[in-house]
Amino acid sequence: MLAERIAAIRETLDRESAPWGRAPRLIAVTKYSTVEEILPLKDLGVTEIGENRVQALREKIPYLGENFSIHLIGRLQTNKVKYIIKDVCMIHSLDSIPLAKEIDRQAGKANRRMPVLAEVNIAREPQKGGIAEEDLFPFLRECARMEGMELKGLMAIMPLGAPREELTDYFTRMRKLLDRCREEAIPGTDMTELSMGMSQDYDLAARCGATMVRVGSAIFR
Repeated sequence: MLAERIAAIRETLDRESAPWGRAPRLIAVTKYSTVEEILPLKDLGVTEIGENRVQALREKIPYLGENFSIHLIGRLQTNKVKYIIKDVCMIHSLDSIPLAKEIDRQAGKANRRMPVLAEVNIAREPQKGGIAEEDLFPFLRECARMEGMELKGLMAIMPLGAPREELTDYFTRMRKLLDRCREEAIPGTDMTELSMGMSQDYDLAARCGATMVRVGSAIFR
């Protein structure tokens, strides 16, 4: 049942993250779930959800917005920023300067400072978005000058079906990148969040220092 699956996920997160002193926040990925399937999460203590698609997010917000903090975790087109800027608590998929400029512009119009994560293409997969590892720090410095955003950390999507040893290496590299960001202390940034790990590998992500995991099918199967 739903409660048992969530309890098992939380137990795993607590166990694997013990060396870090804090379990990652559980972001329930609701891409394929209906409002009726999502609402019971609140009574089980899951109050943060992640949506991949802007249209689906807009359809669900009237029913979920008062009950959950909603993260935009999917790839975001610049022409759709205006539709979600007032309703999401964080954008996980910042991956280009044009997108950063549009988030900055729309956040200014909405009179808010939008928390964002810079997406890193740690595995260099050509079909995925994200900043190349070697381009990250120039990217962060340019984005940090935009007053409509608050850079809160990093996000990564790992290769589907990769061996666990390979995944561990990617997760570890992401944690080291976050630590470097914190050491750099770029003015205008507060790099404390690391969003990585999904249903198939959230245990490894927790072990390697994630602060947020994005779990869908392991919750709703």
